[in-house]
Amino acid sequence: MHPIIGVTAQQKMAISSNGELESQVIGHTYTDSVLRAGGLPVVLPPLPEADVPALVDRLDGIVFTGGGDIEPWRYGEEPHESIRKTNTGRDEFELALAREARKRRMPVLAICRGIQIFNVAFGGTLYQDIPSMIGSDDHMVKGETVFGGHQRITAESGSLIAKAIGSTDLWVNSIHHQAIKDLAAGYRPVAWSECGIIEGIQHEDDEWPLLAVQWHPEFLSEAGDEPSRNLFAAFVDSVRISRVAAEADRFEAQISPS
Repeated sequence: MHPIIGVTAQQKMAISSNGELESQVIGHTYTDSVLRAGGLPVVLPPLPEADVPALVDRLDGIVFTGGGDIEPWRYGEEPHESIRKTNTGRDEFELALAREARKRRMPVLAICRGIQIFNVAFGGTLYQDIPSMIGSDDHMVKGETVFGGHQRITAESGSLIAKAIGSTDLWVNSIHHQAIKDLAAGYRPVAWSECGIIEGIQHEDDEWPLLAVQWHPEFLSEAGDEPSRNLFAAFVDSVRISRVAAEADRFEAQISPS
């Protein structure tokens, strides 16, 4: 049976039978990438925090997707003038989802906003605007450019990301104006852009298969990029391994004397 992979949704206006309607949507590049890697994607709309544990009970892994900015007050800052597309409901849901995934050591692939969610959920902060705060304009592309790599990334040898993609050196697509500033306790950086921005992190708990990247492998995967397809494949493989281990634990609990 293919593993069930939750994929977080974005709130956007969509065309319906009676005109524009605010909807829960996600680009097909995310779900295509999960399907291609052997998972069954299920789109996750924001839910109340109290319902998150019951939701995670039904999932084998989670992809945290890109999207709008996280509300700055959540990491103790006033908003920069460049802040855009914040959504209180999505923030509350995904922060709770990240904490639940960490508690269970559930396999996660966190992409762009996703890596920022994990950092903020555990006490980290963000650069609210890379161009004005760091001086780099290399992290935001649009249009067909998103399907090709334009920025060089270096990954730490032996890191989960390097093992997954099969390399420590690759070209990626950056579509973000924010990035990790102060890294949350318990995490460590494992990939960087040439200007020093953190592009990948993992947890110090080696038993938790967290793959968290700042770029967008779902677009590159759609274009046939091998490292990006390797990343999704490694994530789904970690989901399968985790599910087998969980089933073994449940079986052991059933046969063990009370």
